[in-house]
Amino acid sequence: MELQLKDKVIIVTGGAKGIGAGITKALAVEGAIPVIVGRNETDNKAMLDEIGGKGFYVTAELTKPEECKKAVDETVIKFNRIDGLVNNAGVNDGVGLANGNYESFMASLHKNLVHYYLLAHYALPHLIKTKGAIVNIGSKVAETGQGNTSAYAASNGGRNALTREWAVELLSYGIRVNAVIVAESYTPLYEKWINSLPNPDEKLKSITEKIPLGKRMTTSEEIASMVLFLLSKKSSHTTGQLVHVDGGYTHLDRSI
Repeated sequence: MELQLKDKVIIVTGGAKGIGAGITKALAVEGAIPVIVGRNETDNKAMLDEIGGKGFYVTAELTKPEECKKAVDETVIKFNRIDGLVNNAGVNDGVGLANGNYESFMASLHKNLVHYYLLAHYALPHLIKTKGAIVNIGSKVAETGQGNTSAYAASNGGRNALTREWAVELLSYGIRVNAVIVAESYTPLYEKWINSLPNPDEKLKSITEKIPLGKRMTTSEEIASMVLFLLSKKSSHTTGQLVHVDGGYTHLDRSI
């Protein structure tokens, strides 16, 4: 399917690693111009090199509002347009109810939710000009809970709510807003978590066995394919949707 994304300028936060890297690479294959936004310049540059240099990167610490603005401003200076925004950066940092506190809870919201709002806020005037699209990456944790991760769950609940809210607010501009909800995908951060457990292989097996479709994790490529579809005009009448790309993990009976 020709997605008509050639030469479209798409900001991808956290675009150098994990799911974000999968999205960046998929955009490059489609001929789009991915703008990788992340805190680590070495990672950003390595990803840009991997996709053959057709793109751009902005090194930014997204927990700082001024850095969110910088990411948008530098993109516009370089390309004079923004055609899409993928809010993806974040981390499941284990700030729970019993083991957390005000400071760590608020810091987690800045890592996982606040920059979603700020990137969209600063990019909006440019998205209005191009009738661009926004895709928010979310997690099943907002719906299922996980335990010991209050801040991350709250952030993902906020991502879902903002997706629906922005879809309503931006109707008059023809800007579509959707979310892709991820359950179990084997990213570098996921691998780090698994390997921190006493029996990582056993734990990983117990997780994959509960994924209904194929008893395997969702790949970053599968997530990226849905993101690109939602960015493209092929999904021109789709907005306000929370699309679960998770092998049925969130909503199907895992005893199947």
